[in-house]
Amino acid sequence: MTPGKPVLSYSYYPGCSLHASAKEYDESTRELFRVLKIGLKEVPDWCCCGATPAHNVDELLSLALCAKNLVLAEQVEGDVAVACASCFSRLKTAQHRLGEDEEKRRQVEYAIESPFDKSKPIKHLLEILAEDFGLEQLAAAVKKPLTGLKVACYYGCLLTRPPGVPELDCVEAPTIMERVIGAVGAETVEWTHRLECCGANFTLSRPGVVIKLAGDILASAREAGADCVMVACPLCHGNLDMRQQEIEEVTGRRFALPIFYMTQLLGLAAGVPSTRLGLDSMIVDPLPLLKKKNLL
Repeated sequence: MTPGKPVLSYSYYPGCSLHASAKEYDESTRELFRVLKIGLKEVPDWCCCGATPAHNVDELLSLALCAKNLVLAEQVEGDVAVACASCFSRLKTAQHRLGEDEEKRRQVEYAIESPFDKSKPIKHLLEILAEDFGLEQLAAAVKKPLTGLKVACYYGCLLTRPPGVPELDCVEAPTIMERVIGAVGAETVEWTHRLECCGANFTLSRPGVVIKLAGDILASAREAGADCVMVACPLCHGNLDMRQQEIEEVTGRRFALPIFYMTQLLGLAAGVPSTRLGLDSMIVDPLPLLKKKNLL
């Protein structure tokens, strides 16, 4: 391996959340990939993919937004790397839909004034780390093993669903998150709610639904003995982290579960300084747990 030269390179689509409320996800992604020598070049002039409301309002608009971003991604060498589970779902859905419906593809191409090529692979960070980079190399890059840390891997709704679209892992029994975080020394717990919905789309319209759904997820993780929850979605992170105090007040239960983005934990294991992982942006303070586990 040539020092300083990326071993892999990707066209990086961050999406809106990673430039706003989930900046720590973007920051930790870039830092982790820098340490692993995986190149990320941001898609030029990217725009919102339409998640989560566009496809509920106008299918053609949602397909066109995603297609436009994929056309822009053609300007950058490498497969499309996506961190946000919602963006990943929308881009994969659009690619799948336009690949099977020629009439929709023609309409979208007219809307974006460009031909659409569906051949460029779209990959979630998990897929890049587990398959392209490889678990053995990931384990070899560890500087600070996450030994003793019990992690509840939370997939949520979109990483593996619907069947035949994301194709990230098994739809009903995925293991990719467990394999990735296990490669850096963490212990994963078995729990009941790793694929359950957190109520993301109801965050503003029906917060009571979110409190119930997210509360059940936190309770399941705590009952399984988890020290923390690991996510790959800004919407899930918001409901489980930002609303955790509210959920505790409503339910009368104390969870105190830090909600980490996958790249924060992996970055910590790979030797990225904790000050460059956005840990100070988390509402549930992770520092007491990390100090207790001698991970700082």
